[in-house]
Amino acid sequence: MEKQLLREQDIFPTKEVLKDLLGDVYDVLEALEARVMQDEFALTFDWNYYRDGKSWLCKVCHKKKTVFWLSIWEGFFKTTFFFLERHLEGIAALDISEQIKEDFCRMKPVGKLLPMQINFDKQEQLADLLKIVQFKKGAK
Repeated sequence: MEKQLLREQDIFPTKEVLKDLLGDVYDVLEALEARVMQDEFALTFDWNYYRDGKSWLCKVCHKKKTVFWLSIWEGFFKTTFFFLERHLEGIAALDISEQIKEDFCRMKPVGKLLPMQINFDKQEQLADLLKIVQFKKGAK
């Protein structure tokens, strides 16, 4: 059973807190941050505590556009992208893991939005994430 972490409002997710919670997986998160904050992607990370979900979530943005959400779980971190139906063809054409595409097809819509959730615990998974980020940044 997946267990979401960072549930206490008064404990801000600093690097030390994240490293303590994620252990070795923190290196994957750090590599992700380092890569997407560079000029090519120019994403920013904004941690906030959300009372409705009673947890800390990170909104990862390019300028004012939310690219994905990041949450911390026991043994991994999760990214959640939201797409519209008009993006389905573009996603199908992406050179990413078939497992990601299959999981995406099984997700239930949230209103008009189609969520894509990916659990990360290995460096090798970052290549797929970067392709999805690039697609999301260009999606209208």
